[in-house]
Amino acid sequence: MKTKLFLLLLITGSILINSCYYDKEDLLYGNSKAPCADTTSNISYNQYVVPLLRQYCYSCHTGSFPSGGIVMGSYATDKAIGQNGKLYGSINYSPGYSPMPKGMARFTTCQVANIKKWIDAGMPNN
Repeated sequence: MKTKLFLLLLITGSILINSCYYDKEDLLYGNSKAPCADTTSNISYNQYVVPLLRQYCYSCHTGSFPSGGIVMGSYATDKAIGQNGKLYGSINYSPGYSPMPKGMARFTTCQVANIKKWIDAGMPNN
């Protein structure tokens, strides 16, 4: 009798745990429906790139012990990871790069495209 009761409780508990799965699409995939910023002109590092990097990257990649040994937070360091391809590769989830940001919503398609425009423009400090 005790074995049957235990199995019943185990099965009921398993069903309850599995039925409570809640997939937060915007957290996993970003807000892909967000309007894209006007990028017909040059992308400004100070007005566009820094706020994005501050929101998504700087919390883990600054300080004495930056995550993965990747230091960010200044124009020189941000430009360096832009030049070596790690910034774009990571935020674009390209093969061979660690997808970033970890544990947060990913950059939207628009944000990735705008970061790419900044990189392609030579990463100006504007």
